[in-house]
Amino acid sequence: MSGFNLLHLITKSQPVTLRSCSLPTGPCRTKKTWPVSFSQEEIRKRLTPIQYHVTQERGTESAFRGEFTHHKDDGTYACVVCGASLFSSKTKFDSGSGWPSFFDLVKEESITLSDDFSYGMHRVETTCSQCGAHLGHLFDDGPKPTGKRYCINSASLAFQSKDTASSTSSSTATGEAASSSVSNGKTEF
Repeated sequence: MSGFNLLHLITKSQPVTLRSCSLPTGPCRTKKTWPVSFSQEEIRKRLTPIQYHVTQERGTESAFRGEFTHHKDDGTYACVVCGASLFSSKTKFDSGSGWPSFFDLVKEESITLSDDFSYGMHRVETTCSQCGAHLGHLFDDGPKPTGKRYCINSASLAFQSKDTASSTSSSTATGEAASSSVSNGKTEF
């Protein structure tokens, strides 16, 4: 099956933005063309070495060792680089893969998909649509209703608990700026 046909099957139920220049649709983006950008110096200062490796060098953390692999709190998972909301805890499930897995996105446009032919196989890479940070990969073996499994590195995620989100919304509504915090060596928004 060709890469385009496989991608068509994966995206059949939900339109997505593509990043690959070799496919007939979608934008071809580089680090310079993402809507949000940061200097590499700033990113290196703000992120831990594993967060930097995963998000900027397309790395992968060890299975079953990520902070959010068995995480069960209610809230939203966001991009650790730019803070864009990506996944709700309501769509998280235990896939047994060793990485946090989700069956749906907060918004369709949250993630950009592209072909990944590394390691001699074809996979669909997921990146943050706002800043281009590498997140993980998308597979078509997830649960209903989507049948999708977004297999995401914990190191690419920040978590905002439901309680914190409510207080941040209230603070923002009263004119205070929402800020990021660092907890346990991770940058959180």
